[in-house]
Amino acid sequence: MSDLLLSIRDLHVAYGKVQAVNGVSIDVPRGEIVTVIGANGAGKTTLLNAAMGILPARGAITFEGANILRRPVEDRVGSGMTLVPERRELFATMPVEDNLMLGGFLVSASERNEQIEQVYTRFPRLKERRRQLAGTLSGGERQMLAMGRALMAKPRLLMLDEPSLGLAPLIVADIFSIIRDLRSAGVSILLVEQNARAALRLADHAYVMELGEITMSGKASDLAADPKIVETYLGIAAH
Repeated sequence: MSDLLLSIRDLHVAYGKVQAVNGVSIDVPRGEIVTVIGANGAGKTTLLNAAMGILPARGAITFEGANILRRPVEDRVGSGMTLVPERRELFATMPVEDNLMLGGFLVSASERNEQIEQVYTRFPRLKERRRQLAGTLSGGERQMLAMGRALMAKPRLLMLDEPSLGLAPLIVADIFSIIRDLRSAGVSILLVEQNARAALRLADHAYVMELGEITMSGKASDLAADPKIVETYLGIAAH
């Protein structure tokens, strides 16, 4: 069995004549957290949406050794991939528990019940608010619900798009702690994050994306110490 869970090669994604992702190649090894950092408009969200099958793309996307480039979204979910989008995209007028149940639409009823108990163990606040409408939750609780819903499908790869966006620092720390725990539980993570400092501290491997292309990659700890990364993304003058 290959150590690579997800491998993307020479990926191209365009909006009309605008090339948003241009020849990108990244790998996500099993049991690791891989982050993609970069400025707004770099193409990070487009990359995740193409990996999930939401956007058409050219190139190769291999998951568990199979090229899934032409497979629809539901097949990718069924094979073990899930995406938590930046906007979270919850059903605001439905209770927390119903949102969670919808995330488990591809698993059996017994597995769904087992998964929801695991989600409640991981996110006790969601259990407290299970009858509450999703639209009345705080920002941090909505992020937890979006992650919990994605976990209902029993993913081997969880893709997260800007999970810290708009959250208070203490809540961000909680979310990143949960991401670390998920890796320990065997879930591989592909993390797109503008908070480069937190992402590089958390991840095993990192890629820097600029204008639709990968410009740097390496161990996250090495990139965190790179003067160019420090100056450009960490908000500290490099010495």
